[in-house]
Amino acid sequence: MQFSTITKPVSVNIATMTALQSAVQARFAAGDGFALATVNLDHLVKLRKDVAFCEAYLAQDFVVADGNPVVWLSRLAAKPVALLPGADLVLPLLQWAAQAQVPVALIGSTEAALQAAAAALKEQVPDVEIVATLAPPMGFDPDSEAAEALLQQAADAGARMTFLALGAPKQERLAARGRQIVPHMGFASIGAGLDFWAGTQHRAPLWVRKLALEWLWRALGNPSRLAGRYLRCFAILPNLLIDALNQRRV
Repeated sequence: MQFSTITKPVSVNIATMTALQSAVQARFAAGDGFALATVNLDHLVKLRKDVAFCEAYLAQDFVVADGNPVVWLSRLAAKPVALLPGADLVLPLLQWAAQAQVPVALIGSTEAALQAAAAALKEQVPDVEIVATLAPPMGFDPDSEAAEALLQQAADAGARMTFLALGAPKQERLAARGRQIVPHMGFASIGAGLDFWAGTQHRAPLWVRKLALEWLWRALGNPSRLAGRYLRCFAILPNLLIDALNQRRV
């Protein structure tokens, strides 16, 4: 399914977990890199306003659906995709990396959170090799020389896949830059995924997620930060519905 942006349309090009596994494992086997993004309504709002974010998204190799609204829209367009939130991808990606003997780096908010996440993930996947945990400073610019140095630091540590937990649009822009600077490395932009493993943020219970109410859980937990974001997301839904219906007719 395609979504309109300020420049060119962005497509969800990986429909299922099986397809993602096949695509990632093929890149690992070939020694090639990739960039993986997880599109949701908040991203779609930003993609209608931010040219640099659009360019970064168009540079992603794999795009999956992160959010039930994206899944529902895909069904309305008769181009169904599965729900693959970034937080749910951390463990399988780590398992595939371990199977392929691909060393991993973690880039995120704080060194303490990354160390805690690394310890928790090693308990789940003992064979994985986590070779670097890197926390950029506040105000980190993905287009800066410091970003290039950060990417090179991960590569010098031996990483061939890096989890980016910096939030949108920084993580996607850093992944796009990484595809140019260290093309052999895979990048997975997973938002708060590492913070959930570290315990510095708490995800909605499974029953809330099954009811497709994780957004409400998050909004109630931090209304001052998220209320405006969700209002902007709801505001673009009518146009998204029209676009989905138009794609259904194609």
